Amino acid sequence: MRTEAKVFAALIPFFGLLTVIYAYFTNFGEWVGIIGLFLTMLFATWIAVYLWLTGRKTDPRPEDDLQGEIADLSGDFGHFTPYSWWPLYLGLSTSVVVLGIGVGWWLAVAAAPFLVISVVGWVFEHFRGEHAI
Repeated sequence: MRTEAKVFAALIPFFGLLTVIYAYFTNFGEWVGIIGLFLTMLFATWIAVYLWLTGRKTDPRPEDDLQGEIADLSGDFGHFTPYSWWPLYLGLSTSVVVLGIGVGWWLAVAAAPFLVISVVGWVFEHFRGEHAI
C-alpha cells in the first residue's frame, strides 16, 4: 500500500499548484473550477492518508515485495458472486437519481426507492438464495 499512498501523495502538490495556476489565470473569477480543483486536492489527500494509515497496520502484500515471484500471488483473492445483477441495477438507479438532481427533483425522488432497493439487494445478496453463505 505504500506505493499507492506515494502516488496519491504526489497528486497533492500537483493539484494544489494546478489550483493556484487556474485561479491566477481566471483572475479568481471562475469559482467552480477553483473549488473543483481544490476539492480534488483534498480528495487525493484523503485517499493518501487512508492508504498510508492502512499500510502501516497491514502486513506487506506480495506485490509490494521487489523480489517477489508470480507464484506468491496464487490463491484466493476474496469472495465474488458470479452472475450478480445487483451492480447493474445499482448503476442504473444511481444514474437516474443523479440525472434527476440535474433535470428535476421529482425524478430523483421517484428513483430513490430503486436506489435503496439496489443497495440493500447487493449488500444482502449472500444471505438469501443460491449464493447464500
